[in-house]
Amino acid sequence: MTLQNYLKEKWNDESINYTPAYFFDAGIFTDRIIQVKNALGNNIPLTYSIKANPFLLNCIPEQIAHVEVCSPGELTICQRMNIPADRIIYSGVMKEKTDIARALNYGVGIFTAESLRHLEMENELAMGMDKQKVILRLTSGNQFGMSPEDIKSIIANKEKYNNMDIYGIHYYSGTQKKKTKQIEKDIANLTKLLESLNEEFDYQPSLVEYGPGFAVDYFSDNYDEEDSKMLEDGAKLIKDFAAKYPVGIEMGRFLAAPCGTFVTQVKDLKYSSETNYVICDGGIHHLKYYGQTMAMQIPPIWVNSKTEFTGLKKDYCICGSLCTVADVLVREVNLDELRIGDYIGFGRCGAYSVTEGSLLFLSRTMPEIYVYSHKDGCKKLRKFINSDILNVSDYVNENDAEVLPWN
Repeated sequence: MTLQNYLKEKWNDESINYTPAYFFDAGIFTDRIIQVKNALGNNIPLTYSIKANPFLLNCIPEQIAHVEVCSPGELTICQRMNIPADRIIYSGVMKEKTDIARALNYGVGIFTAESLRHLEMENELAMGMDKQKVILRLTSGNQFGMSPEDIKSIIANKEKYNNMDIYGIHYYSGTQKKKTKQIEKDIANLTKLLESLNEEFDYQPSLVEYGPGFAVDYFSDNYDEEDSKMLEDGAKLIKDFAAKYPVGIEMGRFLAAPCGTFVTQVKDLKYSSETNYVICDGGIHHLKYYGQTMAMQIPPIWVNSKTEFTGLKKDYCICGSLCTVADVLVREVNLDELRIGDYIGFGRCGAYSVTEGSLLFLSRTMPEIYVYSHKDGCKKLRKFINSDILNVSDYVNENDAEVLPWN
């Protein structure tokens, strides 16, 4: 049973408030991972970057070798979900000593170093422990990672970092790469560095962790075919690269995006300025698509109605509940005639959307979150959260406020 049909059957009690809500289909998530693994082959380990959607840790399949975290909070999520420490890659452009020490004590499997300071701190804090694996991030020309010169300096002076196993190289240059030329450029940059490290220092990495940033198609009618073509073409390049080096692939968006559906309910309908407006209980503070511009593009949409459709179709402007003209989910879309109480589902929003929205604006309710499977139906992962508690002072009376030591 599809999620749409499941909800049509189950959501039949008008006294219950079901929306706004996110649903993540565990089967679709697993199928996408298997699709990627089949394209890459069994010799290339796959890492899931949980920043794309931490809720999917509830249904991580065995085909995922590692999970990547980029903050202390994401490490905490992994601990709560009992993710084995040796499967965690601890990444992130900003690391404090306290963060590194905590990750070391937890037994994190691989660290990244994005600067000389990162590596120095990791080496200092790992004293007295078994050697810790670290991969050195190569910059792609922004604030992330290190220059080739810094990486060469580290390899040339490995003895300075005697508590660290300089395990390999890490590289990620960005998301939504639509052309394989961008992948080719990434691989060329990596190859240039790796050949130089081998020639100058006889250095051979044990892991080249690479995030290809494959594009996800959100708005075309044939998004599955577009995604498959991107994967097929990109995998050929990666497998050729992996024939020379021990490559691992990390992905977030490409794995997670297809499995998500955001569901909102029609709360009001009005006709004004020659436009049919739909007012929903979910808006841009809940739902975001990469590449959406002024709500002009149309993602996958379905409608569940409590009554039979009349056969009449209308053009609608679907809006949220925020006090801003920017709160438009889709500027114009042709749908079966809507009624108050109908549910609208937005597909392919399994990556980032659930964590990227401006959730605190107007102190609206944050969505419930579910994981769905054909076998088990829905399981609730998070209840509604009233965001007003995050937008108010901890102290009602000024005299009760904390006295600051630096005042």
